[in-house]
Amino acid sequence: MASKPPAGDPVQDAPQVTAVQHSAAGLPGVVHGLRASQAQMGLARTARTLLKVNQKDGFDCPGCAWPEGDKRHVAEFCENGAKAVAEEATLRRVTPEFFAAHPLSDLADRSGYWLGQQGRITHPVYLPEGGDRYEPVSWERAFAIIAEELTALDSPDEALFYTSGRTSNEAAFLLQLFAREFGTNNLPDCSNMCHESSGSALTETLGVGKGSVSLDDLHQADLIIVAGQNPGTNHPRMLTALEKAKAAGARIISVNPLPEAGLERFKNPQTAKGLLKGSALTDLFLQIRIGGDQALFRLLNKLVLDTEGAVDEEFVRTHTHGFEDFAAAARAADWDETLAATGLTRDEIESALRMVLASRRTIVCWAMGLTQHKHSVPTIREIVNLLLLRGAIGRPGAGVCPVRGHSNVQGDRTMGIFERPSEAFLDALDREFGITSPRHHGYDVVRSIRALRDGHAKVFFAMGGNFVGATPDTHVTEAAMRRARLTVHVSTKLNRSHAVTGTRALILPTLGRTDRDVQASGRQFVTVEDSMGMVHASRGNLPPAGPHLLSEPAIVARMARAVLGAASATPWEEFEKDYAAIRDRIARVVPGFEDFNARLAAAPGGFALPHAPRDERRFPTATGKANFTAAPVEYPRVPEGRLLLQTLRSHDQYNTTVYGLDDRYRGIKGGRRVVLVHPDDARERGLADGSYADLVGEWTDGVERRAPGFRVVHYPTARGCAAAYYPETNVLVPLDATADVSNTPASKSVVIRLEQSPAD
Repeated sequence: MASKPPAGDPVQDAPQVTAVQHSAAGLPGVVHGLRASQAQMGLARTARTLLKVNQKDGFDCPGCAWPEGDKRHVAEFCENGAKAVAEEATLRRVTPEFFAAHPLSDLADRSGYWLGQQGRITHPVYLPEGGDRYEPVSWERAFAIIAEELTALDSPDEALFYTSGRTSNEAAFLLQLFAREFGTNNLPDCSNMCHESSGSALTETLGVGKGSVSLDDLHQADLIIVAGQNPGTNHPRMLTALEKAKAAGARIISVNPLPEAGLERFKNPQTAKGLLKGSALTDLFLQIRIGGDQALFRLLNKLVLDTEGAVDEEFVRTHTHGFEDFAAAARAADWDETLAATGLTRDEIESALRMVLASRRTIVCWAMGLTQHKHSVPTIREIVNLLLLRGAIGRPGAGVCPVRGHSNVQGDRTMGIFERPSEAFLDALDREFGITSPRHHGYDVVRSIRALRDGHAKVFFAMGGNFVGATPDTHVTEAAMRRARLTVHVSTKLNRSHAVTGTRALILPTLGRTDRDVQASGRQFVTVEDSMGMVHASRGNLPPAGPHLLSEPAIVARMARAVLGAASATPWEEFEKDYAAIRDRIARVVPGFEDFNARLAAAPGGFALPHAPRDERRFPTATGKANFTAAPVEYPRVPEGRLLLQTLRSHDQYNTTVYGLDDRYRGIKGGRRVVLVHPDDARERGLADGSYADLVGEWTDGVERRAPGFRVVHYPTARGCAAAYYPETNVLVPLDATADVSNTPASKSVVIRLEQSPAD
């Protein structure tokens, strides 16, 4: 049987610390995943649900965006995927009686873990102006409230429409269509906080802001560089692909400030060998200082240029632009500066160079460890420079691989969820629907928070996600959100954002990936796009959490009808009845989706979107070629006595959703307020293992940002670096500390000092 939710928040004052683990998955992963599933769903529902995860006739995992091959395992999920499914398919329920018993002040005092553990929301609820708790509301009244507020705005640009990466292609397409017909491009999304830096760099250099490799490419690679990424926790099924690549002869370099168990050894639970022994993955571990990646790749490029025969001169001559300026900058790279920036040794960098030179087919993978710094965009451009030098774009087994974190975050962007859409996209949208979309740019996430703070935005609508929990500068963000006239969240479960509201607030409960979706025309499915540009269907198989839930497309369609009224010629009612009608319109607006419905019917496993650099070595950039770039080398300069903090996830966490209070691979149990510090750095500050410290952020604005009461854990981080979990440490990330070009919060390079906690 499923267990009941916790009645009170668990005490986290004294987390236990044990030995760091050196392998990932295996039998413990199976046990932990099934234990979490049974607690939320019970045994029978667990079996019925997990066997449909990532299957061709099943539903896409609501967790990460890692792709599936054409041949699927019976159990095509990982430990954290099982936890993600269990959280959504839980038998626990949040009913109107729950809200009657828990005023807003009580919800605001609870942890995100406690809120999420309460279960699925069953009814739409409303917080009236001056009210102290949410109360039941009809769907009709909820949409009327939204219409009241939106139509009362002085400008459509006073509304914000945020999208989470869980949102399906169909719902995302409808939301951006509604927003633009309403009159705004204010479409911030979770990409703004994660891979916006990747999209910015790749669009400029290659012409397509997505990865250029397939799953088969990984299996064929000679060398895979994994930089700023922890796949063992964040994308565990990636380990299977790395294991297969290793078996075929690939070598792996991991570049990270922390050693990560998943990149040391993978115990594949699908094989006997995996359960018993596992496979070593990393051949060379470069324990780089936080933010030193651009300097590393710049020096590697210098060394490649200096090596006779190492440059693919035909590729460079035929397919690239800007080589001379790049080469001049690269040849100026300095060994001493690079060693200072990276914390690496000369021998380590020369070992990496030998592996690069020995590889004809090289793939570089990365995630948030590269994208959330001030200099993230030039760092990713420098990676592209290396691959261009070697002719490693548009070659099987080679290319760029930004690994997306949420299951349809890439698809949402493809569908037009973007505050800076292209003219071509808007022209196609306008032709199809007979509307006139606004051409001026809208707000991204950081600019949306500023707009709320400054009174320039008054209505906030979120399609999923936990905006308050995911964003930087927590106190600033929460104060900004409370200035809104109306906040609306389309949600499956409770999170911190529901407790930080505008003058009025709505929570609109929606179907999840696991839920069966039946509309007037019959049973429906939605589609998603994975991290490698594969589009496929997702069909839930469980009865919905209650009769009062609406699907995401239905919510957008009904909201649009309430707000736009008879003035809109868009067939919103038809779109709600039959999602195939939405896909027919997508096919006529979005390149690569021609004959969308027919292609889905012909290919149950999905189809690949076109990618010009990969498919034909064609680069749709401003120059018509792949662009080398030359930017000054940057890396964080940390004042004496300070540390550089990166925020990260625990193993019991997916984005801001906290499944439990342990971080098994790092040896943390029963608490999340821990800071990982190199033993020598801790001793220099007089902090013993097990002592408690406040983390105090330092930035150019002179504002003190403090996260109190963190247990100090002596941990093998890179010297001068520290790590702690978000969202607890988001309070330390200044709103205005963002990446150049992409405006992504710089959550991976926060200068802090450690002060012994008063109570310690």
